[in-house]
Amino acid sequence: MGALVPKLCRMSSPEAAQPAEHPWGRVAEDGTVFLRTADGERQIGQWPGGDPAEAIALYAKRFDGLEIEVELLEKRLAGGTLGPDDAERAIKTVREQVDGAAALGDLDGLLARLDALAPALDKLRAERKAARETKLAEALAEKTRIVETAEKLAAGSDWRNGADKLRALLDEWKALARLDRKTDDELWHRFSAARTTYTRQRKTHFADVHADRERAKTVKEKLIVEAEALASSTDWGPTTTKYRDLMARWKAAGSAPRNVEDALWKRFRGAQDVFFSARDAANAAEDEEFRANAVVKEQLLAEAEKLLPITDLDAARKAMADIAGRWEAAGKVPRDRIKDLEGRLRAVESAIRAASEKEWKRTDPEKSARADDLVSKLEKAIADLEADLAAATSAGDAKKVKDIEENLASRRSFLDMALKAAADFGG
Repeated sequence: MGALVPKLCRMSSPEAAQPAEHPWGRVAEDGTVFLRTADGERQIGQWPGGDPAEAIALYAKRFDGLEIEVELLEKRLAGGTLGPDDAERAIKTVREQVDGAAALGDLDGLLARLDALAPALDKLRAERKAARETKLAEALAEKTRIVETAEKLAAGSDWRNGADKLRALLDEWKALARLDRKTDDELWHRFSAARTTYTRQRKTHFADVHADRERAKTVKEKLIVEAEALASSTDWGPTTTKYRDLMARWKAAGSAPRNVEDALWKRFRGAQDVFFSARDAANAAEDEEFRANAVVKEQLLAEAEKLLPITDLDAARKAMADIAGRWEAAGKVPRDRIKDLEGRLRAVESAIRAASEKEWKRTDPEKSARADDLVSKLEKAIADLEADLAAATSAGDAKKVKDIEENLASRRSFLDMALKAAADFGG
Protein backbone atom coordinates (compact mmCIF):
# COMPACT_ATOMS: atom_id res chain seq x y z
CA MET A 1 0.00 0.00 0.00
CA GLY A 2 2.94 2.29 0.68
CA ALA A 3 3.67 2.39 -3.03
CA LEU A 4 0.06 3.15 -4.00
CA VAL A 5 -0.72 6.03 -1.69
CA PRO A 6 1.87 8.45 -3.06
CA LYS A 7 0.70 7.69 -6.59
CA LEU A 8 -2.89 8.51 -5.57
CA CYS A 9 -1.61 11.79 -4.20
CA ARG A 10 0.10 12.57 -7.50
CA MET A 11 -3.20 12.09 -9.32
CA SER A 12 -4.80 15.04 -7.43
CA SER A 13 -4.55 18.47 -8.99
CA PRO A 14 -2.67 21.25 -7.16
CA GLU A 15 -5.95 23.19 -6.65
CA ALA A 16 -7.80 20.20 -5.06
CA ALA A 17 -8.25 20.30 -1.28
CA GLN A 18 -5.66 18.10 0.39
CA PRO A 19 -6.28 16.54 3.83
CA ALA A 20 -3.99 17.31 6.69
CA GLU A 21 -3.56 13.60 7.17
CA HIS A 22 -1.52 11.29 4.93
CA PRO A 23 -1.16 7.51 5.12
CA TRP A 24 2.54 8.05 5.88
CA GLY A 25 2.35 11.22 7.92
CA ARG A 26 0.55 14.33 9.05
CA VAL A 27 0.85 18.08 9.49
CA ALA A 28 0.41 19.28 13.08
CA GLU A 29 -1.50 22.47 13.95
CA ASP A 30 1.77 24.33 14.41
CA GLY A 31 2.83 23.35 10.88
CA THR A 32 5.25 20.58 11.87
CA VAL A 33 5.36 17.78 9.26
CA PHE A 34 5.73 14.23 10.62
CA LEU A 35 6.54 10.95 8.82
CA ARG A 36 5.19 7.69 10.21
CA THR A 37 7.75 4.88 10.36
CA ALA A 38 7.89 1.48 11.98
CA ASP A 39 9.74 3.13 14.87
CA GLY A 40 7.16 5.87 15.29
CA GLU A 41 6.79 9.39 13.95
CA ARG A 42 9.76 11.41 12.72
CA GLN A 43 9.72 15.14 12.12
CA ILE A 44 10.68 15.88 8.54
CA GLY A 45 9.82 19.59 8.20
CA GLN A 46 7.93 22.76 9.10
CA TRP A 47 5.03 24.41 7.27
CA PRO A 48 4.01 27.30 9.61
CA GLY A 49 0.97 29.29 8.58
CA GLY A 50 0.53 27.42 5.32
CA ASP A 51 -2.11 25.14 3.95
CA PRO A 52 -1.45 21.64 5.42
CA ALA A 53 -2.66 20.05 2.21
CA GLU A 54 0.05 21.87 0.27
CA ALA A 55 2.67 20.60 2.72
CA ILE A 56 1.48 17.02 2.32
CA ALA A 57 1.49 17.37 -1.48
CA LEU A 58 5.06 18.74 -1.44
CA TYR A 59 6.50 16.03 0.77
CA ALA A 60 4.59 13.28 -1.08
CA LYS A 61 6.04 14.61 -4.33
CA ARG A 62 9.54 14.34 -2.88
CA PHE A 63 8.85 10.67 -2.15
CA ASP A 64 7.66 10.17 -5.72
CA GLY A 65 11.01 11.49 -6.95
CA LEU A 66 12.91 9.08 -4.74
CA GLU A 67 10.73 6.16 -5.86
CA ILE A 68 11.42 7.04 -9.49
CA GLU A 69 15.18 6.97 -8.76
CA VAL A 70 14.83 3.49 -7.22
CA GLU A 71 12.73 2.21 -10.15
CA LEU A 72 15.23 3.59 -12.68
CA LEU A 73 18.11 1.96 -10.81
CA GLU A 74 16.27 -1.40 -10.76
CA LYS A 75 15.65 -1.24 -14.51
CA ARG A 76 19.23 -0.28 -15.37
CA LEU A 77 20.62 -3.06 -13.20
CA ALA A 78 18.21 -5.62 -14.69
CA GLY A 79 19.02 -4.45 -18.21
CA GLY A 80 22.76 -4.75 -17.69
CA THR A 81 23.47 -1.15 -18.67
CA LEU A 82 25.43 -0.54 -15.45
CA GLY A 83 28.70 -2.09 -14.49
CA PRO A 84 29.03 -3.57 -11.00
CA ASP A 85 31.08 -0.68 -9.62
CA ASP A 86 28.82 1.96 -11.17
CA ALA A 87 25.78 0.10 -9.87
CA GLU A 88 27.23 -0.09 -6.36
CA ARG A 89 27.95 3.64 -6.38
CA ALA A 90 24.45 4.42 -7.68
CA ILE A 91 22.81 2.26 -4.99
CA LYS A 92 24.87 4.00 -2.32
CA THR A 93 23.92 7.43 -3.66
CA VAL A 94 20.20 6.63 -3.82
CA ARG A 95 20.33 5.03 -0.37
CA GLU A 96 21.85 8.22 1.06
CA GLN A 97 19.04 10.19 -0.56
CA VAL A 98 16.31 7.86 0.79
CA ASP A 99 17.70 7.23 4.28
CA GLY A 100 16.44 10.08 6.48
CA ALA A 101 14.80 11.83 3.53
CA ALA A 102 12.22 14.57 4.22
CA ALA A 103 9.47 12.91 2.22
CA LEU A 104 6.08 11.32 2.84
CA GLY A 105 5.98 7.69 1.73
CA ASP A 106 7.22 4.20 2.45
CA LEU A 107 10.91 5.10 2.78
CA ASP A 108 11.60 1.79 4.54
CA GLY A 109 10.08 0.02 1.54
CA LEU A 110 12.41 1.92 -0.79
CA LEU A 111 15.38 0.95 1.39
CA ALA A 112 14.20 -2.67 1.30
CA ARG A 113 14.01 -2.51 -2.50
CA LEU A 114 17.56 -1.17 -2.57
CA ASP A 115 18.66 -4.01 -0.28
CA ALA A 116 16.95 -6.46 -2.65
CA LEU A 117 19.33 -5.34 -5.43
CA ALA A 118 22.30 -6.94 -3.66
CA PRO A 119 21.82 -10.44 -5.22
CA ALA A 120 21.45 -8.88 -8.67
CA LEU A 121 24.60 -6.87 -8.05
CA ASP A 122 26.45 -10.00 -6.92
CA LYS A 123 25.23 -11.86 -10.02
CA LEU A 124 26.34 -8.99 -12.22
CA ARG A 125 29.76 -9.02 -10.58
CA ALA A 126 30.05 -12.80 -11.14
CA GLU A 127 28.99 -12.46 -14.78
CA ARG A 128 31.38 -9.60 -15.40
CA LYS A 129 34.17 -11.52 -13.69
CA ALA A 130 33.47 -14.64 -15.78
CA ALA A 131 33.30 -12.52 -18.93
CA ARG A 132 36.57 -10.81 -18.01
CA GLU A 133 38.26 -14.17 -17.34
CA THR A 134 36.96 -15.50 -20.67
CA LYS A 135 38.19 -12.38 -22.41
CA LEU A 136 41.60 -12.72 -20.77
CA ALA A 137 41.80 -16.39 -21.72
CA GLU A 138 40.95 -15.50 -25.31
CA ALA A 139 43.47 -12.66 -25.24
CA LEU A 140 46.13 -15.04 -23.91
CA ALA A 141 45.40 -17.55 -26.69
CA GLU A 142 45.39 -14.83 -29.35
CA LYS A 143 48.56 -13.15 -28.10
CA THR A 144 50.31 -16.52 -27.93
CA ARG A 145 49.22 -17.17 -31.54
CA ILE A 146 50.46 -13.73 -32.58
CA VAL A 147 53.85 -14.33 -30.94
CA GLU A 148 54.26 -17.79 -32.49
CA THR A 149 53.27 -16.45 -35.92
CA ALA A 150 55.78 -13.60 -35.59
CA GLU A 151 58.53 -16.04 -34.57
CA LYS A 152 57.80 -18.20 -37.63
CA LEU A 153 58.06 -15.12 -39.84
CA ALA A 154 61.36 -14.21 -38.17
CA ALA A 155 62.69 -17.71 -38.86
CA GLY A 156 61.54 -17.63 -42.50
CA SER A 157 62.41 -15.61 -45.58
CA ASP A 158 59.13 -14.04 -46.69
CA TRP A 159 60.77 -10.68 -47.29
CA ARG A 160 58.04 -9.39 -49.61
CA ASN A 161 54.96 -9.97 -47.40
CA GLY A 162 56.42 -10.48 -43.93
CA ALA A 163 56.56 -6.80 -42.96
CA ASP A 164 52.86 -6.30 -43.78
CA LYS A 165 51.96 -9.44 -41.84
CA LEU A 166 53.87 -8.21 -38.78
CA ARG A 167 52.13 -4.83 -38.94
CA ALA A 168 48.77 -6.61 -39.07
CA LEU A 169 49.78 -8.73 -36.08
CA LEU A 170 50.72 -5.59 -34.14
CA ASP A 171 47.29 -4.09 -34.84
CA GLU A 172 45.69 -7.32 -33.59
CA TRP A 173 47.82 -7.17 -30.43
CA LYS A 174 46.74 -3.59 -29.67
CA ALA A 175 43.08 -4.54 -29.95
CA LEU A 176 43.37 -7.32 -27.33
CA ALA A 177 42.91 -6.99 -23.56
CA ARG A 178 46.01 -6.59 -21.42
CA LEU A 179 46.94 -9.66 -19.40
CA ASP A 180 48.61 -9.74 -16.01
CA ARG A 181 51.82 -7.75 -16.13
CA LYS A 182 54.24 -10.71 -15.99
CA THR A 183 52.52 -12.75 -18.72
CA ASP A 184 51.84 -9.75 -20.94
CA ASP A 185 55.43 -8.50 -20.65
CA GLU A 186 56.89 -11.93 -21.45
CA LEU A 187 54.73 -12.34 -24.56
CA TRP A 188 55.41 -8.78 -25.68
CA HIS A 189 59.14 -9.31 -25.29
CA ARG A 190 58.98 -12.39 -27.55
CA PHE A 191 56.83 -10.55 -30.08
CA SER A 192 59.10 -7.51 -30.10
CA ALA A 193 62.22 -9.69 -30.42
CA ALA A 194 60.70 -11.55 -33.39
CA ARG A 195 59.88 -8.25 -35.12
CA THR A 196 63.38 -6.94 -34.49
CA THR A 197 64.99 -10.12 -35.80
CA TYR A 198 62.84 -10.15 -38.93
CA THR A 199 63.48 -6.47 -39.64
CA ARG A 200 67.25 -6.88 -39.25
CA GLN A 201 67.38 -9.96 -41.48
CA ARG A 202 65.13 -8.31 -44.05
CA LYS A 203 67.42 -5.30 -44.26
CA THR A 204 70.43 -7.59 -44.66
CA HIS A 205 68.64 -9.55 -47.39
CA PHE A 206 67.74 -6.49 -49.42
CA ALA A 207 71.23 -5.07 -48.96
CA ASP A 208 72.60 -8.32 -50.44
CA VAL A 209 70.03 -8.20 -53.23
CA HIS A 210 71.04 -4.63 -54.02
CA ALA A 211 74.71 -5.60 -54.15
CA ASP A 212 73.93 -8.61 -56.38
CA ARG A 213 71.90 -6.45 -58.72
CA GLU A 214 74.66 -3.90 -58.97
CA ARG A 215 77.08 -6.72 -59.87
CA ALA A 216 74.56 -8.03 -62.42
CA LYS A 217 74.31 -4.54 -63.89
CA THR A 218 78.08 -4.40 -64.39
CA VAL A 219 78.15 -7.87 -65.99
CA LYS A 220 75.25 -7.09 -68.31
CA GLU A 221 76.77 -3.80 -69.43
CA LYS A 222 79.85 -5.76 -70.53
CA LEU A 223 77.69 -8.35 -72.30
CA ILE A 224 75.91 -5.55 -74.16
CA VAL A 225 79.26 -4.27 -75.43
CA GLU A 226 80.07 -7.76 -76.74
CA ALA A 227 76.61 -8.16 -78.27
CA GLU A 228 76.77 -4.80 -80.04
CA ALA A 229 80.21 -5.62 -81.42
CA LEU A 230 78.81 -8.79 -83.04
CA ALA A 231 75.68 -7.16 -84.45
CA SER A 232 77.20 -6.42 -87.87
CA SER A 233 78.84 -9.86 -88.29
CA THR A 234 77.97 -11.91 -91.40
CA ASP A 235 79.66 -15.03 -90.12
CA TRP A 236 76.26 -16.51 -89.42
CA GLY A 237 77.08 -19.87 -87.85
CA PRO A 238 79.86 -18.97 -85.40
CA THR A 239 78.20 -15.66 -84.48
CA THR A 240 74.91 -17.42 -83.73
CA THR A 241 76.83 -19.70 -81.36
CA LYS A 242 78.42 -16.68 -79.71
CA TYR A 243 75.03 -15.07 -79.17
CA ARG A 244 73.75 -18.26 -77.56
CA ASP A 245 76.71 -18.11 -75.19
CA LEU A 246 76.00 -14.42 -74.44
CA MET A 247 72.37 -15.25 -73.67
CA ALA A 248 73.40 -18.02 -71.27
CA ARG A 249 75.77 -15.62 -69.50
CA TRP A 250 73.03 -12.95 -69.40
CA LYS A 251 70.63 -15.33 -67.64
CA ALA A 252 73.33 -16.50 -65.25
CA ALA A 253 74.11 -12.88 -64.27
CA GLY A 254 70.77 -12.45 -62.48
CA SER A 255 68.60 -9.33 -62.33
CA ALA A 256 69.97 -5.80 -62.41
CA PRO A 257 68.22 -3.01 -60.42
CA ARG A 258 64.60 -2.63 -61.54
CA ASN A 259 65.09 0.92 -62.78
CA VAL A 260 67.73 -0.17 -65.34
CA GLU A 261 66.92 -3.84 -66.09
CA ASP A 262 64.46 -3.09 -68.89
CA ALA A 263 66.78 -0.56 -70.53
CA LEU A 264 69.72 -3.00 -70.40
CA TRP A 265 67.62 -5.79 -71.90
CA LYS A 266 66.41 -3.53 -74.73
CA ARG A 267 69.99 -2.72 -75.68
CA PHE A 268 71.09 -6.35 -75.44
CA ARG A 269 68.09 -7.63 -77.36
CA GLY A 270 68.41 -4.82 -79.88
CA ALA A 271 71.94 -5.91 -80.79
CA GLN A 272 70.76 -9.49 -81.27
CA ASP A 273 67.81 -8.36 -83.37
CA VAL A 274 70.13 -6.51 -85.74
CA PHE A 275 72.23 -9.63 -86.27
CA PHE A 276 69.40 -12.16 -86.49
CA SER A 277 67.34 -9.96 -88.78
CA ALA A 278 70.31 -9.72 -91.15
CA ARG A 279 70.91 -13.47 -90.86
CA ASP A 280 67.26 -14.28 -91.52
CA ALA A 281 67.26 -11.99 -94.55
CA ALA A 282 70.40 -13.70 -95.87
CA ASN A 283 68.90 -17.13 -95.24
CA ALA A 284 65.71 -16.10 -96.98
CA ALA A 285 67.69 -14.93 -100.01
CA GLU A 286 69.72 -18.14 -99.91
CA ASP A 287 66.56 -20.24 -99.67
CA GLU A 288 65.14 -18.43 -102.67
CA GLU A 289 68.33 -19.22 -104.55
CA PHE A 290 68.07 -22.90 -103.52
CA ARG A 291 64.47 -23.36 -104.69
CA ALA A 292 65.70 -24.37 -108.14
CA ASN A 293 67.85 -27.04 -106.50
CA ALA A 294 64.76 -28.37 -104.77
CA VAL A 295 63.03 -28.74 -108.14
CA VAL A 296 65.99 -30.78 -109.41
CA LYS A 297 65.95 -33.02 -106.34
CA GLU A 298 62.21 -33.55 -106.67
CA GLN A 299 62.85 -34.83 -110.21
CA LEU A 300 65.62 -37.11 -108.88
CA LEU A 301 63.23 -38.42 -106.22
CA ALA A 302 60.69 -39.18 -108.90
CA GLU A 303 63.35 -41.31 -110.65
CA ALA A 304 64.38 -42.99 -107.41
CA GLU A 305 60.84 -43.77 -106.31
CA LYS A 306 60.14 -45.42 -109.69
CA LEU A 307 62.74 -48.07 -108.71
CA LEU A 308 60.25 -49.36 -106.14
CA PRO A 309 59.27 -52.10 -105.82
CA ILE A 310 62.71 -53.50 -106.69
CA THR A 311 62.65 -56.16 -109.39
CA ASP A 312 66.26 -55.85 -110.59
CA LEU A 313 68.57 -55.22 -107.65
CA ASP A 314 71.76 -54.58 -109.66
CA ALA A 315 69.97 -52.16 -111.92
CA ALA A 316 68.40 -50.44 -108.93
CA ARG A 317 71.78 -50.09 -107.22
CA LYS A 318 73.41 -48.65 -110.31
CA ALA A 319 70.51 -46.28 -110.83
CA MET A 320 70.60 -45.23 -107.20
CA ALA A 321 74.35 -44.62 -107.31
CA ASP A 322 73.84 -42.40 -110.33
CA ILE A 323 70.96 -40.58 -108.61
CA ALA A 324 73.08 -40.11 -105.47
CA GLY A 325 75.83 -38.47 -107.48
CA ARG A 326 73.43 -36.11 -109.20
CA TRP A 327 71.71 -35.47 -105.85
CA GLU A 328 74.96 -34.20 -104.34
CA ALA A 329 75.71 -32.15 -107.41
CA ALA A 330 72.29 -30.50 -107.25
CA GLY A 331 73.36 -28.60 -104.13
CA LYS A 332 71.44 -27.26 -101.17
CA VAL A 333 67.70 -26.79 -100.92
CA PRO A 334 65.65 -24.34 -98.80
CA ARG A 335 65.72 -25.22 -95.10
CA ASP A 336 62.03 -25.94 -94.94
CA ARG A 337 62.41 -28.62 -97.66
CA ILE A 338 65.44 -30.51 -96.30
CA LYS A 339 63.58 -32.89 -93.99
CA ASP A 340 60.96 -33.86 -96.55
CA LEU A 341 63.34 -34.38 -99.47
CA GLU A 342 66.02 -36.19 -97.48
CA GLY A 343 63.38 -38.40 -95.86
CA ARG A 344 62.00 -39.54 -99.21
CA LEU A 345 65.50 -40.31 -100.53
CA ARG A 346 66.38 -42.27 -97.38
CA ALA A 347 63.22 -44.33 -97.84
CA VAL A 348 64.37 -45.48 -101.31
CA GLU A 349 67.90 -46.15 -100.02
CA SER A 350 66.46 -48.21 -97.16
CA ALA A 351 64.40 -50.27 -99.59
CA ILE A 352 67.47 -50.99 -101.76
CA ARG A 353 69.54 -51.76 -98.67
CA ALA A 354 66.92 -54.20 -97.44
CA ALA A 355 66.78 -55.88 -100.86
CA SER A 356 70.57 -56.01 -101.01
CA GLU A 357 70.77 -57.64 -97.59
CA LYS A 358 68.23 -60.20 -98.66
CA GLU A 359 70.12 -60.88 -101.90
CA TRP A 360 73.49 -61.05 -100.20
CA LYS A 361 72.20 -63.60 -97.77
CA ARG A 362 71.23 -65.91 -100.57
CA THR A 363 74.16 -65.29 -102.99
CA ASP A 364 77.36 -67.31 -103.32
CA PRO A 365 80.21 -66.44 -100.87
CA GLU A 366 82.43 -65.71 -103.87
CA LYS A 367 80.71 -62.35 -104.06
CA SER A 368 82.11 -61.38 -100.69
CA ALA A 369 85.16 -60.07 -102.46
CA ARG A 370 83.03 -57.50 -104.19
CA ALA A 371 81.53 -56.50 -100.86
CA ASP A 372 84.99 -56.15 -99.33
CA ASP A 373 86.07 -54.03 -102.26
CA LEU A 374 83.01 -51.80 -101.83
CA VAL A 375 83.72 -51.48 -98.11
CA SER A 376 87.33 -50.46 -98.83
CA LYS A 377 86.25 -47.85 -101.35
CA LEU A 378 83.59 -46.44 -99.05
CA GLU A 379 85.99 -46.33 -96.09
CA LYS A 380 88.55 -44.46 -98.18
CA ALA A 381 85.91 -42.04 -99.40
CA ILE A 382 84.73 -41.47 -95.83
CA ALA A 383 88.31 -40.95 -94.61
CA ASP A 384 88.87 -38.35 -97.35
CA LEU A 385 85.63 -36.58 -96.44
CA GLU A 386 86.54 -36.57 -92.75
CA ALA A 387 89.85 -34.93 -93.62
CA ASP A 388 88.03 -32.34 -95.69
CA LEU A 389 85.61 -31.79 -92.78
CA ALA A 390 88.47 -31.17 -90.36
CA ALA A 391 90.00 -28.64 -92.72
CA ALA A 392 86.68 -26.84 -93.28
CA THR A 393 86.03 -26.72 -89.53
CA SER A 394 89.47 -25.23 -88.87
CA ALA A 395 88.87 -22.65 -91.56
CA GLY A 396 85.49 -21.74 -90.05
CA ASP A 397 83.71 -22.40 -93.35
CA ALA A 398 80.24 -23.21 -92.06
CA LYS A 399 78.72 -23.78 -95.48
CA LYS A 400 81.36 -26.29 -96.53
CA VAL A 401 81.15 -28.03 -93.16
CA LYS A 402 77.43 -28.58 -93.62
CA ASP A 403 77.81 -29.89 -97.18
CA ILE A 404 80.50 -32.38 -96.15
CA GLU A 405 78.47 -33.57 -93.17
CA GLU A 406 75.50 -34.31 -95.43
CA ASN A 407 77.75 -36.24 -97.84
CA LEU A 408 79.32 -38.16 -94.96
CA ALA A 409 75.91 -39.20 -93.67
CA SER A 410 75.04 -40.72 -97.04
CA ARG A 411 78.41 -42.50 -97.41
CA ARG A 412 78.24 -43.92 -93.90
CA SER A 413 74.78 -45.22 -94.60
CA PHE A 414 76.06 -47.14 -97.62
CA LEU A 415 79.10 -48.29 -95.62
CA ASP A 416 76.83 -49.77 -92.95
CA MET A 417 75.03 -51.70 -95.65
CA ALA A 418 78.31 -52.89 -97.19
CA LEU A 419 79.74 -53.96 -93.84
CA LYS A 420 76.68 -56.03 -93.07
CA ALA A 421 76.95 -57.73 -96.43
CA ALA A 422 80.65 -58.47 -95.92
CA ALA A 423 79.89 -59.84 -92.47
CA ASP A 424 77.24 -62.13 -93.93
CA PHE A 425 79.62 -63.47 -96.54
CA GLY A 426 82.34 -63.89 -93.96
CA GLY A 427 79.94 -65.94 -91.77
